[in-house]
Amino acid sequence: MPTAIAKPGQTLLSPANHALILIDHQSQMSFATKSIDPVQLRNNVALVSKAAKEFKVPTILTTVAEKSFSGPIFSEIKEVFPDEVAIDRTTMNTWEDPRIAERVNAIGKDKIVLAGLWTSVCIVGPALSALDQGFEVYVITDASGDVSDEAHERAVQRMVQAGARPMTSLQYLLELQRDWARGETYDETVATSIAHGGGYGLGLIYAKTMFNASEAH
Repeated sequence: MPTAIAKPGQTLLSPANHALILIDHQSQMSFATKSIDPVQLRNNVALVSKAAKEFKVPTILTTVAEKSFSGPIFSEIKEVFPDEVAIDRTTMNTWEDPRIAERVNAIGKDKIVLAGLWTSVCIVGPALSALDQGFEVYVITDASGDVSDEAHERAVQRMVQAGARPMTSLQYLLELQRDWARGETYDETVATSIAHGGGYGLGLIYAKTMFNASEAH
C-alpha cells in the first residue's frame, strides 16, 4: 500500500531541474505553419519566454540559417532575452550541433523542455536524440507548430510513443509557480497570465477588479 507524502512528483518541472531550448521561431518558418494561428503561436511563445525568464530557467535560443533564409527570431523572444545570442545552425536537428551539446552539458540538467518550428522536423529530431541519450524530454506543443495539423499531431504522437511528455504554455508557467504562496514570483506569474493566458487571464482581471481576489489567500 503506497503512502501519500506532501511533496511533488519527480516528473514535474521546477525552475531548477530543467533547461529550455527554443528552436527556430523565425519568420520564414512561420509562413508555412498551419497547425496553429500565428498570433496564438507568438502569444504562447511570449508566455513561455517570460515564464523562463521569471523563474531563471537556463534557456538556449537557436535559429537555422537566420541571415541567409529563415529570418530573425521572434521579437517576443528577443525582447525577453535581449542579451542572449541565438546559436545559428545549418543542421535541421538541433541536437547534432556540437555547440548545443556543449551548452546542454554546461547547464547540467537531465530534463529538457523543447518548443519550436516545425514540430515534425526541428522538434522531433532533438526530442528523439535527447531521449536516446538518457534525458527526460518535455515538448510545449502549443508553442510549436507545423505545416499541417496532421504533421504536428503525428510528430507529437511519435515523440510521446518514444517517451516525451507533452504540455502547454500555460501549463508550463503554472507548473513552475505551483504554489500561490510563493510570493517572490506571484506578481510576475499573475501578470504573465493576464497578458498571455487568454480566458484564464481575463478571469484573473475580473476576480481582482470585482473582489480584490488573491489566489494565495
